[in-house]
Amino acid sequence: MPLAFYDTATRATREFVPIVPGKVGIYLCGATVQAPPHVGHIRSSVAFDVLRRWLIARGYDVTFIRNVTDIDDKIIHNAGHDDVPYWVVAMRNERNFTRAYDTLGCIPPTYEPRATGHIPEMIEMMQRLIDAGYGYAMNGDVYFDVRKFVGYGSLSGQKIDDMLASPDSEAQVKRDPRDFAMWKGAKPDEPYWDTPWGPGRPGWHIECSAMAHKYLGAQFDIHGGGLDLVFPHHENEIAQSKAAGDQFANFWLHNAWVTTAGEKMSKSLGNSLLVDEIVQRVRPVELRYYLVGAHYRSMLEYSDESVKEAGQGYRRIEGFLQRAFEALDSDDSLLDVTASSNGTGPSLRPADFDAAMDDDLSAPAAMAVLHEAVREGNAALTAGDLAAVRGSFVAVLAMVDVLGVNPWAWASSSADADASRSTIDALVRVALDQRQEARARKDFAAADAIRDGLDAIGIKIEDTANGVRWNLEA
Repeated sequence: MPLAFYDTATRATREFVPIVPGKVGIYLCGATVQAPPHVGHIRSSVAFDVLRRWLIARGYDVTFIRNVTDIDDKIIHNAGHDDVPYWVVAMRNERNFTRAYDTLGCIPPTYEPRATGHIPEMIEMMQRLIDAGYGYAMNGDVYFDVRKFVGYGSLSGQKIDDMLASPDSEAQVKRDPRDFAMWKGAKPDEPYWDTPWGPGRPGWHIECSAMAHKYLGAQFDIHGGGLDLVFPHHENEIAQSKAAGDQFANFWLHNAWVTTAGEKMSKSLGNSLLVDEIVQRVRPVELRYYLVGAHYRSMLEYSDESVKEAGQGYRRIEGFLQRAFEALDSDDSLLDVTASSNGTGPSLRPADFDAAMDDDLSAPAAMAVLHEAVREGNAALTAGDLAAVRGSFVAVLAMVDVLGVNPWAWASSSADADASRSTIDALVRVALDQRQEARARKDFAAADAIRDGLDAIGIKIEDTANGVRWNLEA
């Protein structure tokens, strides 16, 4: 089966063929940094991180752009509320988002451009649109004339006459109430930049059109974002870019929302769950595993219980890998899955896993293959079939590497986690040594008391042929 993705623009799953053989350009709409990220925000980044990892596994050289919108109405409002410059709010929350991306194991983007760093590119694009008759200036604002662009509304499946008026505050000066602002004239006490049409600041949509063109050119492979961005943001990006002469994106991929009590997770609903808070209750790798497990186009209902259940599933995978690694004499050469994860060697993954991922990143089907491989590996461990154990270990490790939940990759990527684990390990080893001494002198009551004490604080111990192992249960 060829690699295929569901394209929002055509409402069909299409075979993916890159514009340039062997290379893929992706533009992902990133954060508007007015506040810290909740888990709904981070789902998009995790979903497109899996897309990127899979394309790399298929042998593609991927250029991945994820922008930062660091100026908008909400950022300005929050800055006024805190009595600080807008850039203080923007930078503070950009760091919060970066920490969340890192915490959830997302590969850093190739470039991460900020909107305010690309004002000249926006001015140049707006001038092209005005010259072509699609844009017009009015009282310091610059608008896009939606009726001039044939096909406006095709991405979201709407007709212009059925659309609500654009929410711009100066709607009365526009040619049509549905025209949207590419540039907003300066208001008192707000940040501004000078343009040929007067001082002001960018509208939301022009930012991404200008930055996508700068970093990926007039035509690129994939544009991604959350389902809520289809209209008006992505609809308006298409109108601007194509009217300016760009072919723009060949594929449009959109991830669905994270919901709570059936509603989209958002700050306005008061039901947001900040990433920084969740990872105090659950291991970050288990939160990622939970987010990865659903199809990216499926709504995901968040609850602590569902995350806990996902964590148990991940620990079964983790436990098998650790036991198999020890059974195979902790051979470090087994940990190198690079060749199978970048398309340069024969795939070590099961064919059914690859087929599932090729089918629009069908994570649930891929997860089913992964867990079947774990079951087979555990059976091989029980039977003492080391050849089968080795095969299962390598296959499982290659699969979790693609999904971004490789335990060894997570252990090596976080110095803080390593330091914490090292400290806990040292303390547990003291208790385990005392338990061993108690057993040696046949004081089994004391040995059991030590085991029960560790169990009470969530540390599970397991006596194996290779010695005692321990795990910190969530």
